Amino acid sequence: MTLKERIAEDLKVAMRARDTVRLDVIRLLKAAIQRKEVDERCELDEQGVEQVIQKLLKQSQEAAEQFIRGNRKDLADKEHQSVNILQAYLPEQLAESEVVQVISEAIAESDAKSMKDMGRVMALVKERTQGRVDMKLVSEQVKELLI
Repeated sequence: MTLKERIAEDLKVAMRARDTVRLDVIRLLKAAIQRKEVDERCELDEQGVEQVIQKLLKQSQEAAEQFIRGNRKDLADKEHQSVNILQAYLPEQLAESEVVQVISEAIAESDAKSMKDMGRVMALVKERTQGRVDMKLVSEQVKELLI
């Protein structure tokens, strides 16, 4: 079953269960996928769908942070629920030790010595992890290792 088929099936299940939170998130996801397909005039593959999910996930995480800063715990909780629902569609995230290992290998392979080389390291890490890690955290770890 492809990711798009799984999303469509989960939408039906959420409708039958009258799970409004899950239903809203899945509808938003499905609309974002369709919008991307229309904009690019192509059928998204698994990787394209994962990129859309990651984008929505990042938006929800940032929104939750903003709501927490604004003392809106109710809205932050709703965004956290959205994050949990969206994460279920992504591949399992790498453990921190695995991420550090991938970063170390990328630094060694690219022969990075300073912050000037960060772009090459990030490109290698992104290629090897493909959506299984938060690139913001990777960026912070790469900076620490290159300083």
